[in-house]
Amino acid sequence: MTKHLQRDMESLERELITQSSLVEEMISKASRALYEVQVDLANEVIEKERAINESEVKIEEDCLKILALHQPVAVDLRETATVLKINNDLERIADLAVNIAERTIGLSHYPDFRIPASLEPMTKVTVSMLRDAIDAFIDFDTEKARDVCKRDDVVDEYNREIINEIYLLMQTDSELIKPALHFFSSARHIERIADHTTNIAEDVIYLTEGEIVRHRHKEIFSN
Repeated sequence: MTKHLQRDMESLERELITQSSLVEEMISKASRALYEVQVDLANEVIEKERAINESEVKIEEDCLKILALHQPVAVDLRETATVLKINNDLERIADLAVNIAERTIGLSHYPDFRIPASLEPMTKVTVSMLRDAIDAFIDFDTEKARDVCKRDDVVDEYNREIINEIYLLMQTDSELIKPALHFFSSARHIERIADHTTNIAEDVIYLTEGEIVRHRHKEIFSN
């Protein structure tokens, strides 16, 4: 690796770490806004969307410049491709956080709706997955990346618990159908965030081992 390429790759990594920290903050705030039904906090999340979009474009442009100017090969090429993929997943995660915030605002009109208890642990697992996935990228740590992929099943189980509780609630009290649907969508968004985080972890495995494991979740991580 040339000095110029090394400098640009280090700068790109710093940009991605900054982006991931902002996205992690958005998830944390959006989820807290949801289970505390805080409209002000939800609005804070929505206001950050533009900054994330601008950062995503900047990182993509820098990746393309590296590909054009340095023509990296082997692990440097894989790292640049991985940053492009992770950057895209982070932007989508931020969009989902905004969607959660918007649903929270809708839910605020129904103060009698009781937030299912499974939401808080579900969001904590999801946030920890993102943090560990980015750490795995920084450290080239495939063991941590594989652990992130396994935790996606934990989030799925929490999501199933929430779905069952919401269905029961809608059957017993028809007046709670609207707020239940708002909440159902929010829980689904959190589950999708975990899916995108799993994508990031799988990309780390590709970066480190050169093996594409996407779409092989059960085969690779069931043991």
